[in-house]
Amino acid sequence: MRIYQEADYDAMSRRTAAIIAAEVIRKPDCVLGLATGSTPVGAYRQLAAWERGGLLSFGDVTTVNLDEYRGLGPDHEQSYRYFMRTNLFDQVDIRLERTHVPDGLAADPEAECRRYDALVESLGGTDLQLLGMGHNGHIGFNEPGPAFVRETHVVDLAKSTIEANARFFAHRDEVPRQAITMGIGTIMSAKRVLVAVSGADKAEAVRKAFCGPITPEMPASILQLHRDVVLVGDVAALSGLREAGVLQ
Repeated sequence: MRIYQEADYDAMSRRTAAIIAAEVIRKPDCVLGLATGSTPVGAYRQLAAWERGGLLSFGDVTTVNLDEYRGLGPDHEQSYRYFMRTNLFDQVDIRLERTHVPDGLAADPEAECRRYDALVESLGGTDLQLLGMGHNGHIGFNEPGPAFVRETHVVDLAKSTIEANARFFAHRDEVPRQAITMGIGTIMSAKRVLVAVSGADKAEAVRKAFCGPITPEMPASILQLHRDVVLVGDVAALSGLREAGVLQ
């Protein structure tokens, strides 16, 4: 695992964007696995600025997103399709037909999960999978539990996840209680995994994920078994790794 320790959120975002941009330049028709939430917003903003400046193009890139809330359509302001269009897709030259997000309104969610796994497999997996990390160690919406779930699946969101996401909704009761998420096996099939973390509130999760035992109670800990992981974090988020002696 390679670790980049950056001074603050802005520096973390630039480093994250640079790694993604390098993949796009190296392989213009690459498959990017993308994440939502507050952490990658700065990186997406930087990528859009570089694209506008003519430094890279997303014209041949294909994207697959990690997850989507069940019950939210693509035009709902809190859906992850809407998030991606607002923060990246509508800001760059990517072709929307090459962007993929699970269908939160699918009449048969189990069939949608199977379709999504088949899609990722048909693309040969992702060349680079961007991940954030929840306070409880979730990646995508793979919550702590008794076992790792390999396939894309419907998940009941943990109370801590609902509370963390409530700030994006007018009222806590509006936060969906379920989501469709890529499974651990789908995530681990990526050729490279890029984990971006920011803030002191993520320090304990980062320490447990990369210094503790591999357990489904800490979903991100499975990344210890991946052959190519890059961790980018600010000083605050990586403080637990410094305490554990992993970083100076």
